[in-house]
Amino acid sequence: MVNPLRVRQYARASELLAKTDKLDAFNLAEFGKQMKSRRFEAKSESGRYVSALLVRRRQLEEMLKAEKSRLRTVPAAMRPSVERMIEVLQEEIKQLEKELDKFMKENEEWQAQKQILTSAKGVGRVTAATLLAELPELGKLDRKKIAALVGLAPMNADSGKKRGYRKTKGGRVEVRNVLYMSTLVATRYNPLIQAQYQELLRKGKVKKVALTACMRKFLTILNAMM
Repeated sequence: MVNPLRVRQYARASELLAKTDKLDAFNLAEFGKQMKSRRFEAKSESGRYVSALLVRRRQLEEMLKAEKSRLRTVPAAMRPSVERMIEVLQEEIKQLEKELDKFMKENEEWQAQKQILTSAKGVGRVTAATLLAELPELGKLDRKKIAALVGLAPMNADSGKKRGYRKTKGGRVEVRNVLYMSTLVATRYNPLIQAQYQELLRKGKVKKVALTACMRKFLTILNAMM
């Protein structure tokens, strides 16, 4: 499974500017033969179930955030309505988290992997579940490949003597989002991550750059643990 844009760019580079079903089929075959992309690893049935729970939780979190924002601006007469909705959403989130915990306890393999991940300071149950469901490659790839997969590998932008600004791009957004929050906690409570973060700040790195580097370091550690 590859990004369709890459396949289209390959067609243009091969001077296949027209587009028909026959040309598309030929281009896909050539792309697969020449580029040798990494084989797609589908989620297990358990992985799909956990992903569905996490997606629903994220949706409810967004709704809850919106309701809390409204609470600050609605007229006094409308506040009870918004407060009731907030209570309902908070209860729904709790129920989903209970479902997640129940699933983990009933599945020995998932529970064992969760315990490995949550043994690292900064990783909570939601982060652990997200990593296991959305990043099944964790523990199976080397540190450079896993960082690139999540979108935490800095990309060079050099030309001649010019050394361009390194940027991270692409990757799995849902994994990166939970890893960001976990790393933020780890910069305070995880000795390894805290030491690296403080060292980068001492060297003059801006906080966002330092935190991104720590995210990559944290992911490398979790990958090695798995």
